Amino acid sequence: MSAMAARPPAVRLGILSLVAAALMLCVTPTSRSLTETLPQRLDDRTFWTLVTEFSEPNGSFRSDNLVSNEMVFQRVIPELQESVGSASAYLGVGPDQNFTYIAALKPRVAFIVDIRRQNMLLHLMYKALIELSPTREEFLSRLFSRPVPENTTPHDTAGALLTAFETEEPDGAAFERNRAEVYARLQQGHGFTLSKSDLGGMDYVYRAFYGSGPEIRYSVGRGVGWQPFPTYKELMTADDGRGVQWGYLASEEIYQTLRDLEERNLIVPLVGDFAGPKALRSVARYLDLHHATVSVFYTSNVEQYLFRGDAWQRFYDNVGALPTDTRSTFIRAFFNNPGRPFRGQTAPPGLVPAPGAGPRSETLLNPISLLVIDVPVGVRPRPASPAGHPGSDPGQR
Repeated sequence: MSAMAARPPAVRLGILSLVAAALMLCVTPTSRSLTETLPQRLDDRTFWTLVTEFSEPNGSFRSDNLVSNEMVFQRVIPELQESVGSASAYLGVGPDQNFTYIAALKPRVAFIVDIRRQNMLLHLMYKALIELSPTREEFLSRLFSRPVPENTTPHDTAGALLTAFETEEPDGAAFERNRAEVYARLQQGHGFTLSKSDLGGMDYVYRAFYGSGPEIRYSVGRGVGWQPFPTYKELMTADDGRGVQWGYLASEEIYQTLRDLEERNLIVPLVGDFAGPKALRSVARYLDLHHATVSVFYTSNVEQYLFRGDAWQRFYDNVGALPTDTRSTFIRAFFNNPGRPFRGQTAPPGLVPAPGAGPRSETLLNPISLLVIDVPVGVRPRPASPAGHPGSDPGQR
């Protein structure tokens, strides 16, 4: 007979109770087995509290970065959809390429974290324009302050729509009217508190789209041998290399998915440094509170900048604080020499090679768990790069 069995029933029950209590203490409050409690929508006050309380002071970057410079970023979407499954939380950086990932993955909440306050203002501008625009035609009309072309239909491709808008002239009166509607939507409609400086920054961003139309592009490009950066139109008409377009303007259905998330205040733009002390840590605590995980973290090529000093260690410490699971995935951009295409590369099986000399960047998927587990404190990992490309110039984003 065991020593446990020899004890009186009351004593055995007491011991078992203590063991059960001890086991309960081993279960952390952030256990992923708990039911996710992310809200179906955020009210305006909560949304703005997240924006203001989670954000850090404004930082700087060398370009405006109003549109992406990553031409092949859609190529990972089919694999992401298969590997990630039902997405919990999405983290990203930069302008509207995030919308394409978000519309494809349909996360239950998304945070866009960028060091520039201008990027937060850009996303607030997009939020207002998308909410005010029930259709893609109306959105593009407001974005570029141009009249809706005749003979467009809800079934038009993104290419057909943007080609039609290219033939229309920008309208100064429409710009003034649209800008006033954007300000009113954000300030009176949502109750967001925007400073005079914020409104000036938003005006600067909106004027860039008004002035350039569908030909707007990433703002930096110089030197002999530089490829022109892709235009908004080229980005919106790109595909996944298999002929499928995932852009947020590719179809009315995709656009409505994005619009629904914006209307429910579930795309939250933050000002924050990836290596900073507040933004990512605040997101981590919020997701922990709601028993949610980071399904996807789109970092673009920000990590390459962090490796110029010791900021990479602080970033990876922040990543370690995020609630993740075995499916959590980084989306990373790897750039070859600045402004120049990859040379002598062939497309993977099933992918159609990009037109011209080749893309200036590649998009990579990496499990977040490998970084969290395998990067010891103080050991400097190498920046992400595709096979056969041991280094990268960090001059893009």
